[in-house]
Amino acid sequence: MTLQPGRAHHRRVDGERVRTTCCVAGGGPAGMLLGVLLARAGVDVVVLERHADFLRDFRGDTIHPSTLELMAELGWLDDLLALPHRKARRLRVRSGGQEVVAADFGHLPTRARYIAFLPQWDFLDFLAAKGAAYPGFHLRMEADVESLLGASPVGGVRAATPAGRLEVAADLVVGADGRSSTVRRLAGLRVTELGAPMDVLWFSLPRVAGDPEEPIGRFEPGQLLIMIDRGSTWQCGRVIAKGSLERVRAAGLDAFRAELAALAPFVADRVGALASWDDVKLLTVKVDRLATWYRPGLLCIGDAAHAMSPIGGVGINLAVHDAVAAANLLVRPLRDGTLSTRHLARVQLRRLLPTVVVQWGQRTIQDRFLSPLLAGRVPAKGPLVLRALRRFPVLQGVPARLVGIGVLPEHVRTPAAGRQPGTAASSAGPGADSSLTP
Repeated sequence: MTLQPGRAHHRRVDGERVRTTCCVAGGGPAGMLLGVLLARAGVDVVVLERHADFLRDFRGDTIHPSTLELMAELGWLDDLLALPHRKARRLRVRSGGQEVVAADFGHLPTRARYIAFLPQWDFLDFLAAKGAAYPGFHLRMEADVESLLGASPVGGVRAATPAGRLEVAADLVVGADGRSSTVRRLAGLRVTELGAPMDVLWFSLPRVAGDPEEPIGRFEPGQLLIMIDRGSTWQCGRVIAKGSLERVRAAGLDAFRAELAALAPFVADRVGALASWDDVKLLTVKVDRLATWYRPGLLCIGDAAHAMSPIGGVGINLAVHDAVAAANLLVRPLRDGTLSTRHLARVQLRRLLPTVVVQWGQRTIQDRFLSPLLAGRVPAKGPLVLRALRRFPVLQGVPARLVGIGVLPEHVRTPAAGRQPGTAASSAGPGADSSLTP
């Protein structure tokens, strides 16, 4: 049996075996884009996603200017922006009764000078559709990685599917399966916890005509609320001190609604949409980083390599640029069959600086701004950084560049093999010996 590009149909066999060049565990933005870029360059790749679809609420929706630039380089920007989305050319925050433009993207040296707010499931479906155009791209839904094949080097994965066990033998396994990565745990890679003083309560409130059209940040002593326009709803994040969830719940849902109404009076008549605590989900924030992102035959990228704080919403874009860097550096050795740990080390070396700088910046904001804010220690005139942005508008370009472009943004360097004949992943039943065909 030969896997078809795109979503493969399940086959009722016990022990399906697949041979490919690269197996990507995790169908998030990093895993999907890496799979598409490799297939576009003529590398056979299998992407395993453990869920049946991409429809999970409260995933990050921000696609920053640097990622939109990547879509333009691939010739996909117009197609992406044809999907329903919202544009944010400025980020505004309100504190102490005054509103400040915290970031103005209008002067960035990119084609898209705004953040696009697009549901992540639409972005992932978009990438899946682009990948399906290449014969070497194979997306397997409901494939949950359970173990690794081989030790040194890693030679693939075993996954559970509704059709039974799936074994994917591969020259390279890429863990792109998020901050609770199964792949990095199975590989025994050491994680350094960097800490985070807060968690986030995620929920939705109705949005109506006349509401603000840009993302909203409300900062008051002991309270921080972020609101993102999702068309018919606001995706809201109420930041709380880490470990304080039970205290918030003990105060009662009415008190929680009242705080929301005080922070964002324009939704005061809609806070009743939160009927119970079941409508409020906890996002446990953690910031960590692998000491080494790889071992022979295996590489981690995105949140699997470095979990980010939601500050700035840069996690998705950092992960996407990890994928581009990995594709740029690994396409040739994967195609030539010369892949070694030296190539994997280059990916970490390339992406370590932006990761360290962003995490340092997030931790600085946590320690010097968020922690005092959540503790109620805020100057009467508002936080110093907001006062500076208000007084010197030219400074608004600094956070715009850091958030919108970031540190060491990547560019697509991989070739486009198009629909040229190439290798195809094959599968067979128990006991069969399958391999790539030239």
